[in-house]
Amino acid sequence: MDTGKPIAADDWTDQDLLTRDEARERLAEEIASESAALTALGADPQVQAEVGLRQRRLSALKIALSHL
Repeated sequence: MDTGKPIAADDWTDQDLLTRDEARERLAEEIASESAALTALGADPQVQAEVGLRQRRLSALKIALSHL
């Protein structure tokens, strides 16, 4: 059992939290990066599995961004 003195406030600050604006910015950066990666892959039939995975990830990122 902890017999220490309780602190007057939580030990985190607002600066530790990810704001919605920061989340939007990070998602937008990921969307741009994923879009560029898809463009770089092109239509090479040997990488179609990767293209499919990246398209699903890009779609999920866009959905997440739309919910913020």
